[in-house]
This record gives sequence, C-alpha cells and structure tokens, in this order.
Amino acid sequence: MPCLTDATDELERKRAEANARADDHRARRDKLNGEARTQAEERSRIIDELHGRSSDAQEHRHHRDDLNEQVREAKRLREEWNGKLQVLADKVAEMKRTRAPRAQGAVPVWRLRKDLKELEFRHMTTALTPDAEKRLIEEMKRLEAAIREQDEQFRADPEVDTAIAELAIARDEAEKHHRAVGELAEAAQSEHESMVKLYESVDELRRQADDVQAKLIEVKTAADDAHKSHIAAIEEVRDYEKMLYGARGGRAPSSWADSEPPKEEDFLARLKKGEKVSTADLLELQKTGRG
Repeated sequence: MPCLTDATDELERKRAEANARADDHRARRDKLNGEARTQAEERSRIIDELHGRSSDAQEHRHHRDDLNEQVREAKRLREEWNGKLQVLADKVAEMKRTRAPRAQGAVPVWRLRKDLKELEFRHMTTALTPDAEKRLIEEMKRLEAAIREQDEQFRADPEVDTAIAELAIARDEAEKHHRAVGELAEAAQSEHESMVKLYESVDELRRQADDVQAKLIEVKTAADDAHKSHIAAIEEVRDYEKMLYGARGGRAPSSWADSEPPKEEDFLARLKKGEKVSTADLLELQKTGRG
C-alpha cells in the first residue's frame, strides 16, 4: 500500500516537527521563566530597599517634628524671659535714677561709663607717646575705680542687690533659650533635609520597581504564551502518535472511527498541506486498503 506508507512517513515527519516545536517552546518558556524569576527577585530587592528608606525617612520626619515642637517651646520661653528681662531692666534703671548714691558734685555712673569707653577706644586706635599712654591708663583706672565704688554703694541696698541679681538671671535665661532656638532649629532643618533626600530616593526606587514590574509582566506573559504553544505542540504530537498507532495496525477506540471514510486521492495531499486529518480517516484508509 504505497499510499498508506507515504502517509505513515508523512505522519512521522510531522510528529518529529511537532516534537521539535514543543522542545523549542519549552526551552523558550523555561528561559523566560528564569528571566521572570530574576525580575521578581530584583523587584523584591528594590521593594525591600524602598521600605527600609521609607522607614528611615519616617524616623527623620518624627524627629524633625519633635525638634520643631521643642523650637516652639524654646521660643515661648525666650519671649517669656525677654519680657521678665525688660521689666527687671526697667526696674533697675529706675532704682539707679532714684536711689543711686551721689556725693556732692559726683559724676553720674552713666557718664563715667561713657568716658571710660571713649578712653578705651582711643587707647586701641591712637598712637601715643609712653607718657601719654601712661596718663591715659591711669585715667582709665580712676574711672573704673569710681564706677566700682558707686556700684558697691548702690548694691548696698538689699532691694537693689536682689533686683540686679534677678536681672542677671533673667538675662542668662533669655540668652540660653535664644541659643536653644537656633540650635534646635538647625537640627530640625538637618532632619528635614535628610527626610527629603530619603523620600526622593524612595520615589526613584518606586519608579524602578514599576519598571521592573512592567518587565516582569511582559516576560511572564511571553512565558505563558510559550507554555500554551508547548502544550499545543505536545497535543499535536499525541494526535500524530494516535494516527501512527492506527496506521501500524493498532486497535484504536471506536470513537476514533466515527468520521466518513477518506478519499484516496486527497488524503495524502491534505496531510502534506498540513490540514487536520483524523485517526479515523487513517484507520479507514488502512481497513479499506485504498492505496
């Protein structure tokens, strides 16, 4: 039966081609699945890094907010002590005006301080002869002694001494809180800048993760398509094996032989053209001996 022999050879060839296609699709699927795993691992790494940096940024934000709260409190205390300082300074100034001891014809302390500053400036900026410099220094010492004497007499009054001590405390407190405002504000700004830098890197990592995710979907889709093609090729191989089984004398299930008997003149042509032929066709051709 040369026709049946030709058909069997053609089935063998087509089965081999289908098997080769199945192998190619499987290899492509496995390669794509490997790429997908690599992409998934890269995405996981990026997301882990993203979460870590986001957590660090949150810590900087919380620290910044805490520092800003401390800045507000330091400003409140600074204003409070500045207010106390002004009140105490006015009080001491009034006491100096009304209670400062002054001998007949004595120069007021404010004038002594003014004269002392002028001499100090002259000493620093003017070229003097040794004698002139000596006289200038002696005059400066005299003014300092006069100021010290009047201050001691002024502070001999317990109420005045208390007011001056309170004024010094208020000045120290106001300056302390003023320094704290600057230091805390600088620290808060540093935390803010660190937070912003981390959030910027988080945004970049998120873009990278999105790119990897898009690539992962693309690769997995291609892998799924390759797998479907592999399965289709395997099914095609099995179909050819069924037909070969029948062609070689095997008894196939009755369901394989439900179609109309094939025509001898077009059976091989259909097979070579790649058209679908059933096992039943081949079995019927073998049974009738056409060929």
